[in-house]
Amino acid sequence: MSDDTPQMSVRTAAAWAIGSQYASFALQFVTSVILARWFISPAELGLFSISFAAVTIVAFLQDFGVTRYVNGERELTREKLATAFTVSVAFAWGIALLAIASAGPIAAFYGDARLFGITRIIAASYLLVPLAIVPQATCQRRMDYKSNTMIEVGSAVANAAAALSLAVMGYGAAALAWGAFAQQAARLVVSQLRAGPMIPWPLRIKGAEPVLKIGGTNSVISTCYSINSRAPELVIGRLIDNAAVGLFTRAAGLALQLRLLVAGAVTGVFYPAFRRVRDAGEPLGPPYLRVVAAYTGVTWPAMAGIATLSYPLIMMLYGPMWIATAPLLVWIALAQMCYIALPLYGDLPILLERMKGLIHRNIADTAVSVTMIVLTAPFGLVWVAAGRFVHGLVFVAIYAPFMRGMLGFTWRELLAVQAKSAIVTLAAVAPLLASYALVAGPASAGFVQCASGTLAGIACWLGALWAIRHPLFGEIAGMVGELRAVLLHPRVAAAQR
Repeated sequence: MSDDTPQMSVRTAAAWAIGSQYASFALQFVTSVILARWFISPAELGLFSISFAAVTIVAFLQDFGVTRYVNGERELTREKLATAFTVSVAFAWGIALLAIASAGPIAAFYGDARLFGITRIIAASYLLVPLAIVPQATCQRRMDYKSNTMIEVGSAVANAAAALSLAVMGYGAAALAWGAFAQQAARLVVSQLRAGPMIPWPLRIKGAEPVLKIGGTNSVISTCYSINSRAPELVIGRLIDNAAVGLFTRAAGLALQLRLLVAGAVTGVFYPAFRRVRDAGEPLGPPYLRVVAAYTGVTWPAMAGIATLSYPLIMMLYGPMWIATAPLLVWIALAQMCYIALPLYGDLPILLERMKGLIHRNIADTAVSVTMIVLTAPFGLVWVAAGRFVHGLVFVAIYAPFMRGMLGFTWRELLAVQAKSAIVTLAAVAPLLASYALVAGPASAGFVQCASGTLAGIACWLGALWAIRHPLFGEIAGMVGELRAVLLHPRVAAAQR
């Protein structure tokens, strides 16, 4: 399999990825607001979240590192791709069947028979996942983020249409489960159309050792990640109740959605980009610091903004039924700032074959995360949310020395980049904080006050980026220039690439 197909530049690919994320976010966000205001109660959202969390604890294993293998392999032949596809389908279908079989035990553990049917719907959707993994990975490898955009947006449209239609008909939590099923079905169809029909036949296991090596590491990492992300719902559901799960899920989901909206889409762009740098034998420290600058420069202000706006945001979007989510959102947004401080912490060690060190740190990180949840849950939701921020600080302490030793940057270089991002973050939230002091506090702030404070914050953020010569300002200018060239002069841009 050749990589001779004309490829997008990293900036153009990032622009497509961001566009995809914005479109998907808009659909998911509007859908979540409509559902929460009129059709789904905190208890129903909690019921779905428990099922979804329980299934994804094992379903996260489905990829088995195949996406990373396809994107990171130096010379990906058709034979290697066929082997990866075979391993992917065999492993993923086994995981899906295990998830389906777990529906009964999950319902029994939580003492709620409704969990049985909801869990089976969600688990069945994962039978479709493996047939989309390799097609979408091949699109990412050749930096075809136009196709990736179509896959992500198409799956988001299917999710929204199914969930809204069934919620209107009174299906409650089951509407969300069928939305998840529709999303995976659409991902399968669109990825196959964009990559060209790809099926794992004939089966091929020869040369599977590299796939299995990455897959074993990826399984440990995915298990740790899924426990980290899903343990709060599972523990809260057991120790408190479904409504508490719904409130926590709303706060965590909103913060995570905004983080992915701002920066999550470009993660898949950077992995193949760093593969090129690695293969060229160039140092990885300088480009990594630019990635840190880009991530923290845009995500820290966004997370600080959502923490500052938590009370008026929840009230205006979801209504008074969800107001208990606001204090949780403050702590969870601050925790997200910690997690984004060291981007690609799970990707670059695999690319650079530092998997043993990554596994050790993942296990330690997960142990701290679960311990914090178990210790704080008996004291209430605010304690659990505050515990996520404490875990975020521990996360930085665990991974920062590892990334520094692996990539070769200095503490001074890293802190200089992050200090600039902290400055632009303060500039971004300063107008809102000033309005709380001079006009009205967060609990009584109206739409005009919040909107004007947000717009002023964006202007201050851009001004601060320019004034302190933050590296992100040059990246934004370069991305806008490349995107304009692609849109206005596509043939010239293609020839230059």
